Amino acid sequence: MRLKFAALSLVFLLVMGACSVPKDVTYFQGIDELTTEQLQQMAQTYHTPICPDDLLTITVTAWDPNVVTPFNPPTYAYATIHEGEAMVQSAPALYTYLVDQEGYIQFPVLGKVHVQGLTKQELADRLRADISKYIDDPLVKVSLVNFKITALGEVSRPGTLTIRHDRISILDFLGSVGDVTINANRKNILILRDNNGVVERGRIDLTDPAIFASPYYYLQQNDVVYVEPNEAKKKNSRYSQAQQYNITVVSTILSAISVLTVVLTNVF
Repeated sequence: MRLKFAALSLVFLLVMGACSVPKDVTYFQGIDELTTEQLQQMAQTYHTPICPDDLLTITVTAWDPNVVTPFNPPTYAYATIHEGEAMVQSAPALYTYLVDQEGYIQFPVLGKVHVQGLTKQELADRLRADISKYIDDPLVKVSLVNFKITALGEVSRPGTLTIRHDRISILDFLGSVGDVTINANRKNILILRDNNGVVERGRIDLTDPAIFASPYYYLQQNDVVYVEPNEAKKKNSRYSQAQQYNITVVSTILSAISVLTVVLTNVF
């Protein structure tokens, strides 16, 4: 009877240990205790500066479409062939401007324009002021078409994600890649950012509500987000194949002994 009780107690402890949830997997711990003043301090403005290698689309419009034609390079079409089909389709695409390493683009009529460091709205305002010398009341729209971020490490779907809008937080991005895995170190998310050719490093703690005040809360184009494994995952990875084999053998023997103990207890 004692053997049966001991076996059941061991199984209960193992199950409870496996089901316990570590504290460091909970996001935003203590957020409900923050004061109004602390929440206000977390408010921050956001903007995406234009950088070298960015691809921009710039559209100029006015009441008379003919007068803005010199400022709008013609759209071009690229062919798409579907497998098993003889017909070739064409899809139009807007002309793109590549920001060179010195931060310039070549714009029709205006020539070389420095755009690095400007936001989309600031560039649109500047172009509108320059184009106003040629036509009345132009409207300028600037879009960034190669806004991408890369996720590495302990995330559900690592890889590069193209962002269709200009505002994305670390939380939005992790949600887009399926969140971090259960083996992730949520307290030390690394963000690598190219700042004028210099690699800038930032850290994010998902368990701390102070994340909302971090300068890395909002991501920028070409950021790399690396989620490192937690200590449990690191320790497990240190086992060699031989050690894993030994653990499997020992576990099997213990399971057999446990079953045998229960059977013998019931018999006697």
